[in-house]
Amino acid sequence: MTMTINSPVFQHNEMMPALYTCEGENISPPLAWTAPPEGTKSLVLIADDPDAPDPAAPKMTWVHWVLYNLPPVAGTLPEGVADKDLPEGTMVGVNDRQFAGYSGPCPPIGTHRYFFKLYALDTVLPDLGQTTKAEVVKRMEGHVLAQSEIIGLYVRKENA
Repeated sequence: MTMTINSPVFQHNEMMPALYTCEGENISPPLAWTAPPEGTKSLVLIADDPDAPDPAAPKMTWVHWVLYNLPPVAGTLPEGVADKDLPEGTMVGVNDRQFAGYSGPCPPIGTHRYFFKLYALDTVLPDLGQTTKAEVVKRMEGHVLAQSEIIGLYVRKENA
């Protein structure tokens, strides 16, 4: 069986509801995933946008959410989960708005893709403090057993 991630509020490569963006409540969408492979010691969840700032001429990948050391079981994250309500042991990294936690889509132009990527690791990462996606990805090297992703799309109403 392959580990999968999904959301009850948007389908893969479909539009995300505005509730989860800067035009709504800017809360995290609910997510669910199947059991990771045997030998998994922790999970990492990274949400990012490779289309920044303009999908016609992307220049960077904008990081929206970094979670690491999630428990290695099938699980869910509820809508709008607060950092204090994350599963025990979960660590929170810094997004590109320079704070720890979720920062929803707010594309300046065009329709962007938002990747919610789940990784199963054969290790538990050390406490990296106020860390970034780049540091988490570096520490994951050589430890990824499986990965899955769901992509949500979003275009701001004022830009549509």
